[in-house]
Amino acid sequence: MPFPPLPKEDLEHVLEHTRPLWEQLRVNRIFVTGATGFFGIWLLETFAHANRELGLGSELVGLSRNPEAFCSRVPHLARESSITLHQGDVRDFKFPEGSFSHVVHAGTTSSAPVPPAEMLDTIIKGTQRTLDFAVASGAKRFLFVSSGAVYGKQPLELTHIPETYNGSPDPMDPSSAYGEGKRVGELLCALTHQEHGLETTIARCFAFVGPHLPLDAHFAIGNFIRDAMKGDPITVKNGAPYRSYLYAADLAIWLWTILFKGEACHPYNVGSDQEITISDLAQIVASTLGGSVMDAAFTPNFNSAPSRYVPSADRARSELGLQPLVPLETAIRKVAEFALKASF
Repeated sequence: MPFPPLPKEDLEHVLEHTRPLWEQLRVNRIFVTGATGFFGIWLLETFAHANRELGLGSELVGLSRNPEAFCSRVPHLARESSITLHQGDVRDFKFPEGSFSHVVHAGTTSSAPVPPAEMLDTIIKGTQRTLDFAVASGAKRFLFVSSGAVYGKQPLELTHIPETYNGSPDPMDPSSAYGEGKRVGELLCALTHQEHGLETTIARCFAFVGPHLPLDAHFAIGNFIRDAMKGDPITVKNGAPYRSYLYAADLAIWLWTILFKGEACHPYNVGSDQEITISDLAQIVASTLGGSVMDAAFTPNFNSAPSRYVPSADRARSELGLQPLVPLETAIRKVAEFALKASF
């Protein structure tokens, strides 16, 4: 089923907060891996909007394992003359011809049920391949879409985890494959910067909500929105953990800003610092979209504090002027409205 274009007000919102930055890309080419995913679609569509509105004369080449499926899913992007899809696997894709000024590496696998060994292999080999391409293509700037998973389990005494925290995932836990892969990816960026001078910027991403977020995966907010839209009670299995959610249009602003302005090898957390418990999140979704909440039986562990996955946004705010702009209730409503349009 094809998806409609992103809301026009979201595209204008992104352009309003990134307008001066796009001059870097004027009459240039940008390569994006992960072009068909949640992040990728937002990057492609906001690029296309900026390219049209500002008359940049730029071109985007997006890597996709299945261009035909992408064209069926978002036909309006497939028709964009400034966007070309390049078929290939991120681990071994054939390099597109010509030079590129910017590269965004957003290609990974985090939502699909992938064996940990395959996930680790994809992240490490894909990052190295994309870095090699950036150097070969003459690119000046590179954005690596990393993750807050690089920190491992957030310490109980840290309400908001900063970029200076040097924790790490448990290397004996296979579920750490994603976080460990991203750690290696960041190291590869640092090595490439040292050896070739490529300006490798790093975005450590946390949790998000917006059109194109899967409503049937492991994302609690997506599942809550789905249940409310279906008229089913929102089921909360464990409402104690703390999370935070940045709207996808704000996410696009942060990613473009880090690519164009971020300091090389100086990671930036990307996410809202407005913490909320999963239980309170369910109540907000229910009050925003209508519906009820059903708390499943859960026995809390009174010997430990609830888990947290909440970033400090101080660095992005103070150094790049970034901050969450779209309220959570608005974000939830916009996801539901987009999903309804997509269903017709």
